[in-house]
Amino acid sequence: MTRRRNKELQPVTIATYNYIRILIGSAIVALSFNLFLLPNQIAPGGVSGISTIANYALGFEPAYTLWALNIPIFILGLFLLGGLKYGAKTLIGTLFLPLVVFLTRDWAVEVSDPLLGALFGGIGVGLGLGIVFLANASTGGTDLVAQIVQRFTGLSVGVCVGIIDGLVVVTSAFVFNIELALYALISLFVTTKTIDLVQMGIGYSKIAYIISAKEEHVQKALYETVDRGVTKLAGYGGYTNKARSVLMCVVNQNEVARLKQTVRKADPKAFIVLTNASEVLGEGFKRV
Repeated sequence: MTRRRNKELQPVTIATYNYIRILIGSAIVALSFNLFLLPNQIAPGGVSGISTIANYALGFEPAYTLWALNIPIFILGLFLLGGLKYGAKTLIGTLFLPLVVFLTRDWAVEVSDPLLGALFGGIGVGLGLGIVFLANASTGGTDLVAQIVQRFTGLSVGVCVGIIDGLVVVTSAFVFNIELALYALISLFVTTKTIDLVQMGIGYSKIAYIISAKEEHVQKALYETVDRGVTKLAGYGGYTNKARSVLMCVVNQNEVARLKQTVRKADPKAFIVLTNASEVLGEGFKRV
């Protein structure tokens, strides 16, 4: 009976956790926008960039601009895309982010340097969006516009997002100045890199490809010393014209030195190739 209840509660718990992620991520994006980007007139693309331009040029409240653009885009997506990929979770992000922007509109920090504003604003927006993306959700805006444009043009979503963000940055160059537009590009770059860090983690794992005449000995040594399993890949020597297995072993960064020492001890003539793995899911690493 207890196991059955746990199985029934688990999906609810995961769903609740995802909604909390959306709220926290959206709040971080909103605060980064209000504290760093808007005061320094930095518009790094997206609907938030449009709201920054509208606030400066027309005096519109940014939160109202976000609602006025995001809600129609969401509804348009429902009709043109035949149902949204992220559904209710995207709607929550679409509505909650402008709400936090509105509630914190009078908050301020003393950051008058546009470069600092671009860097910390980009980090904050990237952190918030990364958390939202981990919940398999979105904050709406240009993501949905890009999907709509992609459907009618055949361009990839990434290209569509780049075009839309590029148009916003170019517009900011005319409304503000070219220097602030360049800062906006810096902020956009920092945002994308921060999203990658949140999605894949800071620490990179390593993939080791090992070619050895003593493969069984090396395999046993890795298992006993490094406590990592090995996958055998079929290989064929171009010089020797002989079939030979290639041992593939995935380790964390702090295990690389131990792996090299173990392989060298097992077979001093072994050939080792190390490469980065952006993300590893499974037993001994991240949970799927």
